[in-house]
This record gives sequence, structure tokens and C-alpha cells, in this order.
Amino acid sequence: MNTPNKLTIARMVLVPFLVFFMLSGWGGDANRYISLAIFVVASVTDWFDGHLARKYKLVTNFGKFMDPLADKLLVCSAIICLVEMDRLEAWIVIIIIAREFIISGFRLIAAESGVVIAANYWGKFKTVSQMIMIILLILDYKGFFAILAEIFVWLSLALTVISLATYIWQNRKVLSMQE
Repeated sequence: MNTPNKLTIARMVLVPFLVFFMLSGWGGDANRYISLAIFVVASVTDWFDGHLARKYKLVTNFGKFMDPLADKLLVCSAIICLVEMDRLEAWIVIIIIAREFIISGFRLIAAESGVVIAANYWGKFKTVSQMIMIILLILDYKGFFAILAEIFVWLSLALTVISLATYIWQNRKVLSMQE
């Protein structure tokens, strides 16, 4: 197993620890910073594994499938915890998670037709904005940071919808293949 795939697995292994520290009440304020550290490390592995895989031509079928799954697991787990922590509205999380299910389903349909749907820039912007949003919401600082967090909540929501519409529009031929 190559290094990028090991980083993908490490990201998935970090998720239960992230959830534990985000939702556990025993550590007090330290949990916030432990959660933040886990999330940032996991997020950095997302960039790093992709960079290594492309640079050293270590792209594998395992990585193509598991890397996006690990990303979804990390982000969705964190935002669900943020609902429980009363820092993010449930309806926003539902839209974000629904987009992930729709795109995953769309990619499965495309794969059945022999079409590979690659990530586009809107999806990458969406992921980065969601990760920044999660970091700001975990920190839960007041003042300017609270305003910045609110901006990133709305930006993430907008990019979630835009990236969904873009994926479907750019790949609409996949839907017509199913008729």
C-alpha cells in the first residue's frame, strides 16, 4: 500500500477520535483544541495524499474510491457533531449531506456507463470552504471570528448548491444515457 492510500486510511481512522473529542464533555475547553488539531491534521492529509499521488504517479483505484469517501466521512461527521453542539443548523447540514449523496449516486450511474466524473473546481472550492467553516465553528470564538464563521457557513452552503448544479449540468449526458 502506497503512502497516499495510507494517508487516506489515517484520515478515516481519525474520524472517531474527532467525534469523541467534539462531543465528549469530560475534557472541557481542551476538547475544542484537540478536536481542532485532529480536524486540521485530517484535512491536511486530504491535500497531501492527492499531491503525492499525482506527483509520483501513485494514483490507484483504491485511492480514487476511498479518498472522496474519507473526505465525506470527515466533513459529514464534523458537521453532524456541530449540529449536536448547537453551532450549525440541521437544515444546512441536510443540504450539504444531500449534495454528497446525490453526487455519489450520479457518479455511480456514470460509472455504469463507463464515464468517470472527475472533481471540478467548484467541488474543490466547496470542500475548502467547508473545512474552513468547520475550523471556525470548532473554535467558537466571538466577535470578528463569529462573523467570519457565519460568512463561511453561507459561503459553504452556496458553494454546495453551485457545485451540485455544475456537476449535474456538465455531466447531463450521463442522465440521457439512462433513458
